[in-house]
Amino acid sequence: MIKLKAAPKTEVQLSIPFFGSQVPCGFPSPADDYMENPLDLNEYLIKHEAATYFCRVQGDSMEGQGIYDGDLLIVDRALEARHGSVVVAAVGGEFTCKILDLHNRQLVPCNPAFKPIPITEELDMVIEGVVTYSIRKHIG
Repeated sequence: MIKLKAAPKTEVQLSIPFFGSQVPCGFPSPADDYMENPLDLNEYLIKHEAATYFCRVQGDSMEGQGIYDGDLLIVDRALEARHGSVVVAAVGGEFTCKILDLHNRQLVPCNPAFKPIPITEELDMVIEGVVTYSIRKHIG
């Protein structure tokens, strides 16, 4: 289940320092003292402001895709949902996040404990947008 939360309208620019070097996740390397221009997260994460919303994930059906309970999703309604897209869909009036499988006409979870949802003529389903990013909090 997905809890929808509308993105607030804001004119605030959030510019945070951006280090130009990549951070390896293996052996430590000396840090560069070089910083690029500040990174505006709104500009980086949101391409279609009027068509974008946030929602919070509830459940574990997408863990195999790296989307976990409590994660924040950024969803863009302006993007075309294609085969393989991670989408938020309203199915029978309830929201869900799944992978769109157009070849087999189904919404596919990424956890073997859940079954795909067949897309049939009788199914009351609306694609509410394409997930562009998921954000996970790493500290309590």
